[in-house]
Amino acid sequence: MSEAPVLEIRDLHVTFTAHGREIPAVRGVDLTIERGQTLALLGESGSGKSVTAKAVMGLLDQPNVRVRAAAARLGDRDLLSMSAEDRRALRGSAMTLVFQDALSALNPVLSVGDQIGELFRVHRGAARKEARARAIELLDLVGIPAAARRAGDYPHQFSGGMRQRILVAMAVALEPDLIIADEPTTALDVTVQAQILELIDRLRRDLGTAVLLITHDLGVAAEVSDRVAVMYAGRIVESGEAGELYDRPGHPYTGALLAAIPDLDSPASELRAIPGAPPSPASVPPGCSFEPRCDRATSVCAGTRPELTLLPTGSGRYAACHHSEEMLDGALA
Repeated sequence: MSEAPVLEIRDLHVTFTAHGREIPAVRGVDLTIERGQTLALLGESGSGKSVTAKAVMGLLDQPNVRVRAAAARLGDRDLLSMSAEDRRALRGSAMTLVFQDALSALNPVLSVGDQIGELFRVHRGAARKEARARAIELLDLVGIPAAARRAGDYPHQFSGGMRQRILVAMAVALEPDLIIADEPTTALDVTVQAQILELIDRLRRDLGTAVLLITHDLGVAAEVSDRVAVMYAGRIVESGEAGELYDRPGHPYTGALLAAIPDLDSPASELRAIPGAPPSPASVPPGCSFEPRCDRATSVCAGTRPELTLLPTGSGRYAACHHSEEMLDGALA
């Protein structure tokens, strides 16, 4: 019998209510992540990727937010049937979230050693001395120099890259099944960014943890992901193995994102941009959401919404486009 995926989400919808109107931010998202796998959820700001992550974590329990799904499982745990208390117990232990802004995510009045140690005291019932020792081990694991001494320091005494390492240490402290990294390198310079990505990837390999990486950066997604899911206007429009998807995009939006990457071999070449702007979640077009910006659009695109469909590649590629097979055929021509 095959092992269940670490995360399986089917038909996830998230709707916000504002000024008496319902605004769908996430519309029918499916996600599957296997043990030891990294899935990058890629999209522009406002595409719904961070809302998806918060819905998975159970962090949208607010009066103006409605979350529903056909299925939501973390391993053999049914997240839909869980009480709010049981769901809270999973956070920080079985699934963890690495935020993009480490300074605001960390408590400014507690030392980093106390903050990491608190995880062991709350979830494992560890004594203070044992919790402190484990915190020092984790700081050393993620590359904080002089970990024993620096465990007594406060968040403002660390650089941005070091604070992000501390968040990663907290995320892996209890060896979770799933780590959700929400734009974990956005505010960092490229050198530190590479170090944090390598750290997350090394810990994934060592611990066998599954990673859901939320990013708008195609380079970041390419560097560490096994699979990529491209999100646009609240829906996943394409997913597949990272290398194949980048080489042969099956959705015009994916192709347009890749075409917009500057060519460093031809610095004088014209920068390509996607015309227009993504639709407001409150007024998504009735057909394909990308149709107003798409250079392949035909009349069927304006009136009929394409479903996410398995493509005949034999590699688990999916795309929501009426012209996906034409794109793949063109890439091979």
